[in-house]
Amino acid sequence: MRKILLIGKLNSVVKETNAFLSQFFHVQLCSENAGVLEGMMKIVNPDLVIVSLIGAYDIDTSMFFLLSDQYAHIPVLTIGTKEECSSFLKYYEESQFENLVRPVENTVIMNAVCRRLGLDKLKVEQEAAAEKKTEIGNKKRILVVDDNGTTLRTMKAMLEDHYEVAIAISGAQAMTSIGKKRPDLILLDYEMPVCDGRMTLEMIRADEEMKDIPVVFLTAVNDRANIEAVLKLKPAGYFLKPAVKDKLIAEIEKILNPV
Repeated sequence: MRKILLIGKLNSVVKETNAFLSQFFHVQLCSENAGVLEGMMKIVNPDLVIVSLIGAYDIDTSMFFLLSDQYAHIPVLTIGTKEECSSFLKYYEESQFENLVRPVENTVIMNAVCRRLGLDKLKVEQEAAAEKKTEIGNKKRILVVDDNGTTLRTMKAMLEDHYEVAIAISGAQAMTSIGKKRPDLILLDYEMPVCDGRMTLEMIRADEEMKDIPVVFLTAVNDRANIEAVLKLKPAGYFLKPAVKDKLIAEIEKILNPV
C-alpha cells in the first residue's frame, strides 16, 4: 500500500478522511507544525501529503516551505475553502500542490489521490478489498460469553479490529456457537445465572474436541475468595471487569502466540 501523511487538526473532518483513506492506503496523522512534520516526513517517507486547511489562520506556513523546498518530488493535496487556502496561493503555482475545495466528497479525494499517485482507482479498490478479505480470513476467532448485553457490545467493539468476534449470552448458547465454529480463545463471564462460568468451563473440558480451547475468565467480583475459586479451575487467565482494552489484547496475544 502507498503511504499518505495526513496533516491537520484532529477534528471530525480529518477523522472521517482518515477512516476513508485508511481502507486503501497506509495513513499516518500529523499535527500542523513544521517541526513535527519534518520529523514525520523522515519516519513515514510518504508517497503523498494531504493538508487539511480547517483553521488555516493559525497553521504553521513554514510547513509549505519545507514541503516545496525539501520534498518537491512528493505531491501535496490541500483540502479547504477558497478563503482557507487564500494564504497559500503562491504555492499552488507549483505543480506539486493542488487544492480541493470544501465541502468535498470522499470519492473526489480518492480520485485526486489516485491521479496524483498515477494509480488506477478501480485496481486500488479491488486490491484493498482482496487484502481485507484475506485479513478477515486470517483473524483469530474470539468467543465472548456474558449474560449482559452491554458488556457483550463493549467487548465486541473493543476486540473486532483485531479478531473475528462471536458472542453468546449464556453457557448453552456458547456451546452451540463452539460447535458451529471453533474459536481460538473464549472470554467467559464467571458470574452468570443458571449456567455460570464454572459449569460452562466444565462442559467445554468434557468435550474432546473443545477441551483444549484456552478460556479466560471475566469476573466483576474482586475479593480473595472469588479469585481463588477462579484460579482453582486453572483457566488460561482471568480479568477483572471492566477489562482494559490494551491489557486484555496483550493477554490474549500472549495466550494465542506463546513465545
